[in-house]
Amino acid sequence: MTFGSMLSAFFIGPLKLVFETLFQITYLLVHNPGVSIIFLSLAMNFLVLPLYKRADAMQIKARDAEARLKDGISHIKKTFFGSERMMVLQTYYRQNHYSPANALHGSVSLLLEVPFFMAAYQFLSHLELLRGVSFGPIKDLGVPDAMISIGGMSVNVLPILMTLINFASAALYLKGFPLRTKIQTYGIALVFLVFLYDSPAGLVFYWTLNNVFSLCKNIVFRLVRREKKEKKTSGKRIAAAPDKKLFISAALFLTLLTGLLIPSAYVGASPQEYYITALDFSPLWYIVSAFCLAAGTFLFWFGVFYWLAQDRGKVLFERVLWCFCGIAVVDYMFFGTKMGVVSSALKYQNGLWYSLPEGILNVLAAAAVAFALYLIGKKFKSAPKTVLAIASAAILVMSGINIVKSANSIKEARTGGNTAEAHFSLSKEGKNVVVLLLDRAMGEYVPYIMNEKPELAEAFDGFTYYSNVISFGGHTNMGAPALMGGYEYTPVEMNKRDKESLKDKHNESLKVMPVLFRNNGFNVTVCDAPYANYKWIPDMSIYDEWPEINTFITKGKHGSLENKQLAVERNKRNFFCFSLMKTMPLVVQLGMYDDGSYLAAGDHTAVAQTRKGLSVSSGISEAFTESYQVLCDLEQMTNVRDGNGGNFLFLYNDTPHEPMMLKEPEYSISAEIDNTEYDKAHVGRFTLDGRTLRVYSDEQMIHYQTNIAVMMRLGEWFDYLRKNGVYDNTRIIIVADHGYYLYQMQELMHTRNGKYVDIENYFPLLMVKDFNASGFTVSDEFMTNADVPALAADGIIKDPVNPFTGKPINMDEKTAHDQFVILSRDWTVDSNNGNVFNASEWAAVTDDIWNRNDWLFIDYKTVLKDYSVPEQKGQ
Repeated sequence: MTFGSMLSAFFIGPLKLVFETLFQITYLLVHNPGVSIIFLSLAMNFLVLPLYKRADAMQIKARDAEARLKDGISHIKKTFFGSERMMVLQTYYRQNHYSPANALHGSVSLLLEVPFFMAAYQFLSHLELLRGVSFGPIKDLGVPDAMISIGGMSVNVLPILMTLINFASAALYLKGFPLRTKIQTYGIALVFLVFLYDSPAGLVFYWTLNNVFSLCKNIVFRLVRREKKEKKTSGKRIAAAPDKKLFISAALFLTLLTGLLIPSAYVGASPQEYYITALDFSPLWYIVSAFCLAAGTFLFWFGVFYWLAQDRGKVLFERVLWCFCGIAVVDYMFFGTKMGVVSSALKYQNGLWYSLPEGILNVLAAAAVAFALYLIGKKFKSAPKTVLAIASAAILVMSGINIVKSANSIKEARTGGNTAEAHFSLSKEGKNVVVLLLDRAMGEYVPYIMNEKPELAEAFDGFTYYSNVISFGGHTNMGAPALMGGYEYTPVEMNKRDKESLKDKHNESLKVMPVLFRNNGFNVTVCDAPYANYKWIPDMSIYDEWPEINTFITKGKHGSLENKQLAVERNKRNFFCFSLMKTMPLVVQLGMYDDGSYLAAGDHTAVAQTRKGLSVSSGISEAFTESYQVLCDLEQMTNVRDGNGGNFLFLYNDTPHEPMMLKEPEYSISAEIDNTEYDKAHVGRFTLDGRTLRVYSDEQMIHYQTNIAVMMRLGEWFDYLRKNGVYDNTRIIIVADHGYYLYQMQELMHTRNGKYVDIENYFPLLMVKDFNASGFTVSDEFMTNADVPALAADGIIKDPVNPFTGKPINMDEKTAHDQFVILSRDWTVDSNNGNVFNASEWAAVTDDIWNRNDWLFIDYKTVLKDYSVPEQKGQ
């Protein structure tokens, strides 16, 4: 972000946001860009009408003052010379309460017009929605109008019409003004003609409408001034004098809250999630951008309105801003705090929602706070400034902590892994072992996927699908350690080692399989070890002790750089919009959120997706594509070589964790999707063998579609391995660290204290293909994802033991006692990072996840009691 772009965000950015918001609101209602431009022009002109009215009054006052002093100034200039003339002029100005700087008041209207024009130009001249759209006689709003053709030469009519209207408006307005002012005004009109002549018709149409409004305004104002004289107040006085310090204090507080605290809090919650590896882009620039927009909005443009307002307006402005400060704090701190996870694209994972009682309570609380602050401000004049000063200082401290924390985390991300493109080897004669960890891949989907796409059974020849599997936690920090290290790293076993940090135990689990296979002569490659060193972008330095282990980061390295840059620009805008939204009442937040688009106009299809029901969507999610592209590029990453050396590959991929609507039946990426007909024709695909997979929401649908797409891409890679002779001699384990609570299967919904516990969240995908296996089979044998290390080493490493603890790696623990699943949703390693997992409910499972009687919900003390589960603790 350059200094120039920061200045643009400060001066022009707020105006451009207003333009975009007004345009988008209208467009969402009428779906007609031409009508939206008309509304935008009307709305903007009425919005700034008081501003221009005040500016015009200042201009007239400056003109009258110059006319009144003209004769005296001329006399002084003729009579006196040099320094004496200057002294006399200064005395004359002082006696008449005039300053030469007052002459600038005559230029206020022009000075205001420049940033508004720049904002309109930046917004409308590059607006994709206008391209190819006709409106009335205008064939295409996205290009010059070219309404008339003379001898093969196109003539743009709108700029000429705009200039003529401008001339008429100026002629009416400038009656009585000096010749110099007239020449200046007409000259500027001609400059606009030259500058806008080849501009898109939509932009010129907007500016022409502005000139029409200006003409009407000048006619009305002239008639009013002709009939109406200024009336004196007859001794009436305003209730209070303006307090400039209160305005500045409130504007500064709102700037710090929306431009610093809220952005830094969300970036600081997971800095590496916002870090873009391929661009080496630091999310701290999002905070800078948000601060520039906030300062430009509250300090500069609110300051302009405040400065031009009359005293009564200034007092009202101060009080409204003071009350809004309180409302903003209440809304941010107490309402909408449990809406779920916010992605790096600033979209709520399950959408923005709130209950009716919460919405009503929010409105009542906001009204009560506003009323209380109004009374306080009216009775205690200095109290608001003191409170705002203390609050602003606190915000600076908290934001500083967030920023330092984020900077340190980003620094670690930049040095935590191999920057080279990922690649790995598979040998034709040796034994290859591949473990693919697909974050949040859903175990219950496989029968339905195979039913809809029976050709996948051939692609997955040799695989066994396990239909009775549990994970030991519903999130990566709780489910991945056992998957990577075996039964020594289930949550209950990690808690028993309460003298060591969770981070160290997690890292140890990540190293078990790679070091085990390395010690047994295998060539080892690890890609994206999940939460390595408890970092969002894995810190692959945990493997530095074993330089033979090849480590890579794949996330963020694949996909379009252009789309990543577009995503950056989108977030620079949206971080301020998101922060502003969080300070609003919930009913307002719903409209501002706009399905995560924050009322952005134009073509954002390359970086974000907007869904309309189960079957229709527009746009592409960058978060999905950057992970999905890794699966598409597996063939390019694979190095097939001769020889009999063994190879071990671990690859983590979170495509199922970043679902997106896909085009059916090929389940491909498309900017515009309408699956309505296909979904109607295949509604029965979600019922199989008497069990129905509920697909009632778009969130349920996109998870299903994404899982199919992942299976199809893996099937293509398996075909490549067959073609190159490395399929039969490769053991492949496809596994997930956990599932997700989508409430899609009645059989997997259990109740605990009157609330549903969705077992889907603990039902991970597990599919295994052994060496030289054939056919696609299904097994209902009870499995856990902690079986993976034993499955990987089976038959090729004799009596495998954990290289760090010396304990055998096997599945004996599974049958020794019930398995204990932690039901916590505290997934963030920034808070759940002590020596034991934070307090949570637990469940004990015997050997059948589908049998409600095999699930007992218990507390942690029961878990630790000799691994026994008293009957009275069950459900």
